[in-house]
Amino acid sequence: MKRLKVLLFSKYSRRGPSSRLRSLQYLAALRDHGIDVQVHALFPDAYLEALYSGHPEAARYRAWGYFSRRLMQLLRRREHDLAWIEGELFPYLPYWIEAVLARSFKSYVVDYDDALFHKYDQSANPLVRRMLGRKIDRIMHGAACVIAGNRYLAARATQAGAARIEIIPTVVDEQRYAAASTAGDQPPVIGWVGSPATEHYMLDIRQVLEQVCAGRHARLLLVGARAETANQFDGVTPEVVAWSEASEAAMIARMDIGIMPLLDSPWERGKCGYKIIQYMACGLPVVASPVGANVDIVRHGENGFLAADDAAWRDALERLIANPSLRGRMGRAGRARVEAEYSLMAQVPRLADILRRAGHA
Repeated sequence: MKRLKVLLFSKYSRRGPSSRLRSLQYLAALRDHGIDVQVHALFPDAYLEALYSGHPEAARYRAWGYFSRRLMQLLRRREHDLAWIEGELFPYLPYWIEAVLARSFKSYVVDYDDALFHKYDQSANPLVRRMLGRKIDRIMHGAACVIAGNRYLAARATQAGAARIEIIPTVVDEQRYAAASTAGDQPPVIGWVGSPATEHYMLDIRQVLEQVCAGRHARLLLVGARAETANQFDGVTPEVVAWSEASEAAMIARMDIGIMPLLDSPWERGKCGYKIIQYMACGLPVVASPVGANVDIVRHGENGFLAADDAAWRDALERLIANPSLRGRMGRAGRARVEAEYSLMAQVPRLADILRRAGHA
């Protein structure tokens, strides 16, 4: 079989979660399927480092040269069969610029793991809404295939008139995640994984976490939050650990219960529930807001609980804290589901087939 040559236009290097999880973690496995991928990342690591360290102005300054960086990538590209685009080629530039440059592609697929279109069509800036509100729809319409991380994103692609739509969830490399092994005589650990940009979701249920952890009935572990976030809690002192790709699986394995609170708004409905999948890969029961992909991943009462308000969050967490056997049963069910549906092993053949069909269209 002829090897397929693919140009990947990712947003970030492995430092960026969306790029790492939606494309870069697949590359070695795709080679085994006869697909060679050349990566062109848009933003340098320094951009993300500035953003995560709380310096958005420095991040914007470092991103200023993104147009010339991407343009040079396009001009220097090698012979290829297919372009694989993460979201869009040029953020905040009009569609016609992308369209002109995309004409040199034999074919392209585009991947979405969040509601990127809402950055434009729901922008507070009326000029952005007018100039860019339908940009992502037009990109979707021109693609050989739209790869969507969940049903909400796929529905937008359908609305845009995409020729082909495939849902591939955001997945884990299941071999990196071992079953959690915490001490049975210690208070259980409620854990959250995220970043400074998403910790506000966790802080929205801060009072519930304070209540269920009171009296040392449970401990709280926050991975990826700012160090000073621990000071926002009353009556409980969370352990805050810096995130790193190398240590995240080991940090999750220290937890007994994984949580993913979210707001119920259009942007959040585009999220793909990756935290939940990580928790489940380590054999943890989960508690999550019934928003977006969460409702597809969490089977209420089987591998975790869906909690729509503070009372439901409190009830779910208290039940899991008090019942180790329930935690074990739900955790085993979650791990089995990850292996069957939310793992590299399960999704690599599907992605390889999508790329081959698009590349030979």
